[in-house]
Amino acid sequence: MHGYGITLHIQMVSKDILRVEEGSLYPALHRMEQDGWVSAEWGISENNRRARYYRLSAKGRKQLAEEEKNWERLTQAVAHVLQFA
Repeated sequence: MHGYGITLHIQMVSKDILRVEEGSLYPALHRMEQDGWVSAEWGISENNRRARYYRLSAKGRKQLAEEEKNWERLTQAVAHVLQFA
């Protein structure tokens, strides 16, 4: 997906609860590309404009799995704390 498509996808699947601003997204994509988590290439968007398309790499899939585990541990810990509130 290209950057703008990523922002729309996040907004859509979160039912407009999450919104990612361009000022946050593009630096994050750049860092992920530097870390080898995504690859990027130039292409033409559906609006016939030049756009950079991003794809999750094998290293990125591994990192995503790790981040999902960390998120699960964090949300479980918060749920346990809230049970005693």
